[in-house]
Amino acid sequence: MKYLLIKRSRNGRNTRETRWRGVAVAQALFENNTYGSEVTVFEAGIAGVALVQELMSGYDVLIVADTIHRGGRPGTIYVIEPEVPELDEKLSNELHQSLADAHYSDPSKVLILAKALNVLPRKVFLVGCEPASYDELAADLSPAIERAIAVALEEIESIISRSRKQSESVG
Repeated sequence: MKYLLIKRSRNGRNTRETRWRGVAVAQALFENNTYGSEVTVFEAGIAGVALVQELMSGYDVLIVADTIHRGGRPGTIYVIEPEVPELDEKLSNELHQSLADAHYSDPSKVLILAKALNVLPRKVFLVGCEPASYDELAADLSPAIERAIAVALEEIESIISRSRKQSESVG
């Protein structure tokens, strides 16, 4: 199976929030990668179209590491399997407008485009972290966010392990 783990950063500002957006998680995966070439770590940044282009290489599972604002305590990890709607005329117009700038696109619209182009993996997961602050400039992560990295890694490893087992039972 081929897995694509992407980390997102939206605006280039070095806040604790943006630094969590998968950067520390991806670095830890690089350092502890026991999966070899089976897992590709991709820096999506703000370039939604680049992600769709990468998905054209063919992946079985997509895991997105990002922040999620749900009102929870800082450092709370969420694992979500988003339902990606089919592209209809209304979504098509919105998608066209948002992708006019190839450097930025809303993640949900990128997934819709990937699905419309038939390159979206059959399994998509969002592993997100409730941020500590929206605007706090800092070089270091807060303790809550630092602890969340280990939890996020465990969740990602669990997703990969479950996906492998499901693939083996089918194949």
